[in-house]
Amino acid sequence: MLKGFRDFIMKGNVVDLAVAVVIGAAFGAVITALVGNIIMPLISALVGSPNFDAFLVLDINGNKILFGAFLTVLVNFLLIAAAIYFIVVLPMNKITARAEARRGIVEEELPMDPQVELLAEIRDELKRRG
Repeated sequence: MLKGFRDFIMKGNVVDLAVAVVIGAAFGAVITALVGNIIMPLISALVGSPNFDAFLVLDINGNKILFGAFLTVLVNFLLIAAAIYFIVVLPMNKITARAEARRGIVEEELPMDPQVELLAEIRDELKRRG
């Protein structure tokens, strides 16, 4: 029983998953620091801090429904997502594409012959049903 557990834990995919979780947590800390210390102060300096907490409050039988608070979080999320995309993702994609082009990895997709495409769809459908 313990041997089976040891074999399961030592499989490559479990170890890879553990490494991915640790690196993901570390990367999360980097992104949190980037957003909290650099991006949000820049956004606040440019457009002010979006805060709609006092707006759109609905009171039903003494219970407050805070649509404004939700709107504030939503706007902050969209601003952060846009900033991360333009500051991290877009430059990384360009660097990766440039490096792949330098190594000759860029593959040109040739247009697929319609007959070959139809046969591939039929094959995939037969596999799915079969």
